[in-house]
Amino acid sequence: MAELLEYECPCCGGKIEFDSASQAMKCPYCDTTFEMDALKNYSDIMNEQTQDDMTWDVTPGGEWQEGETAGMSVYSCNSCGGEIVADQTTGATSCPYCDSPVVLSGQFKGDLRPDYVIPFKFDKEAAKNSLRKHLEGKWLLPKAFKDENHIDEIKCVYVPFWLFDASAKGRIVYKATRVRRWEDNNYRYKETKFYSVIRAGGLRCKNVPVDGSSKMPDDLMESIEPFNYSELQPFNTAYLSGYLADKYDVTAEDSIDRANQRVKQSVRDEIAATVKGYDTVSQQRESISLQNGTAKYVLCPVWILNTTWNNEKFLFAMNGQTGKFVGNLPVDMGKFWRWLLIFSAILGPIGGIIGAFLG
Repeated sequence: MAELLEYECPCCGGKIEFDSASQAMKCPYCDTTFEMDALKNYSDIMNEQTQDDMTWDVTPGGEWQEGETAGMSVYSCNSCGGEIVADQTTGATSCPYCDSPVVLSGQFKGDLRPDYVIPFKFDKEAAKNSLRKHLEGKWLLPKAFKDENHIDEIKCVYVPFWLFDASAKGRIVYKATRVRRWEDNNYRYKETKFYSVIRAGGLRCKNVPVDGSSKMPDDLMESIEPFNYSELQPFNTAYLSGYLADKYDVTAEDSIDRANQRVKQSVRDEIAATVKGYDTVSQQRESISLQNGTAKYVLCPVWILNTTWNNEKFLFAMNGQTGKFVGNLPVDMGKFWRWLLIFSAILGPIGGIIGAFLG
């Protein structure tokens, strides 16, 4: 029995038929013709695309040595449920995320021991100065954000991160076009040529960070990136002296989806950068796979300011290693409407003058 082959038009997606007049395959929808060999080669390439293979070996962190956690205590927040770790010299403190009081809940036990730590390079005064600069020139900022008592509430905390390493390979198929336009005395012409562009390549992804704290917004942590991971130090409890450390509550396994998103986007960006010389490019299919995917548990230094305005909480963060400062600011709507009325009063007469001239 003869094999019935059906092909999809690479240009418009219609079903291609054999055209006896041209002795070639032809799309009845866009009138594009294809040589059989070229069409079969294209179909084979599209059909051999495989599913993504994003398998990780996530067994980071070691065990705490005997006596290593003897001077460490766990403090719990009754408001947001967060837990932070500090040495036993820490007195009364508040949650770095919601600013509620925290209470001593007991001796620190269990959980994975961090593999590495990035020590703080910037002190509290530097963080306060960065906040002041962040607030400068903001006319519509509520007064509460400029008060010194809010600035003094800034806290330092080691935030848990999972760093993912892997070798990634990607294969992506694009649909691309080149368009040529010209005209004569009678007509304007447009010629569009369609191409199937296939790219494949590899990328070594190292230290892809994923925030291991559910209380810390991922977008805020990604905004203060990058950390300089060449300065990773083997973990030692001495680095925690005088600082707070958040206990991770998002496991490495639960962080895989976010790591996959970041790795895939890096592969897409690298491969897409090689597709040049076309007027339009759209991705059709992709397959991305990993090899030797591993994760390690790291504590990263972050200065945090948490404050409230109109019952809405605002969280600011500064990279404790590089000094990068980020955070969204509220708008004092009272100031906004006052300024709007002032500008309207000024622009009203000017608009009337301009209208008179134009009339």
